[in-house]
Amino acid sequence: MAQTIYVLNGPNLNMLGVREPAKYGSATLKDVESLCADTCKRFGLDMVFRQSNIEGELVTFIQEARINKASGIVINPAAYTHTSVAILDALTLTELPVIEIHITNVHQRESFRHHSYVSKVARGVLAGFGVQGYALAIEGLAGMIGAKER
Repeated sequence: MAQTIYVLNGPNLNMLGVREPAKYGSATLKDVESLCADTCKRFGLDMVFRQSNIEGELVTFIQEARINKASGIVINPAAYTHTSVAILDALTLTELPVIEIHITNVHQRESFRHHSYVSKVARGVLAGFGVQGYALAIEGLAGMIGAKER
């Protein structure tokens, strides 16, 4: 049975391709999903890919990953990175390896974006690689959970 990872996306990421293309690029969330699926396939991983603009729904997805015995989580919490203790608590209780991803380099942006609640539980953090960071995050997570490239 293949290992499953969850790739979770926070608010406004459904607007990729339209939202500030100079910062976020022209790729859509559908493009990101395809990139993630291709990367998971290389490692024999199954993937659950979700996006929500609602904090509580993201918490439910995180809890679902634990209930469904996922092997790990890649999460771009977007603006909730800087504000959500609820997402931090949910990620902590999963006891799963977590990789935090950001399309832009949040440390080059406004000072309020420099703090991350999620980083406190993440085993790795990627920022500033554009959407390609998702593939890097999956590759890193695959290594952590012992999935080998095929």
